[in-house]
Amino acid sequence: MQLVIGNKNYSSWSMRAWVLLTHFQVEFEEVRIPLFTADYQRALARYSPSLRVPALVDGELTLWDSLAISEYISEKYLQGAALPEPLSTRAVCRAYCCEMHSGFFEIRNQLPMNCRQRRRLNIGAALQEEIHRIDALWAEAFKGRASDEDYLFGEFSIADSFFAPVASRFRTYGIELSAPAQAYAERLLNNPAVKAWVEAAISEPESLPDFEMGAEISD
Repeated sequence: MQLVIGNKNYSSWSMRAWVLLTHFQVEFEEVRIPLFTADYQRALARYSPSLRVPALVDGELTLWDSLAISEYISEKYLQGAALPEPLSTRAVCRAYCCEMHSGFFEIRNQLPMNCRQRRRLNIGAALQEEIHRIDALWAEAFKGRASDEDYLFGEFSIADSFFAPVASRFRTYGIELSAPAQAYAERLLNNPAVKAWVEAAISEPESLPDFEMGAEISD
């Protein structure tokens, strides 16, 4: 099985599937194709009919969407363990995934993923509204729960892999969150699979100026 990804420092969509596979220790071959180079679309065409990442190639099957890939991984390799077992909780978990998958355009456009930087920029009203929505989603997931050591729906799930790039973005740009949301973001960033992705991202040689937004902050 091959997982085709883009640059680890910038490709948030790739991060989702990679973190899921790595967290659950599913064996796969990583095919990394740096994005926005002279011939990256030609290289992607071998694997992805949409010319986008991630793409999963498993035998005769090719998938080119991070949500479809994640559901497939859970069903084929994890006996459904990447989603909560109770029906109602599983449905809510899918709602979290779908909202992240199809929305939050201000966050995507104004806070591009950049794992190796710490930056500051102006936060407008539209962007702040989306940040508040994610804060509310994260806080709501932990409302009334006794433990603050687990993930959004208890055990690690597809939802956590989908929000891992958001937690990385929030750290990069110093986004302030409520206490429950911040605690969750820190746990997610300390997940071994997430940390492995970030460490690899930091060592990448490529730099994409269009993703280097905001004023850099030195440590």
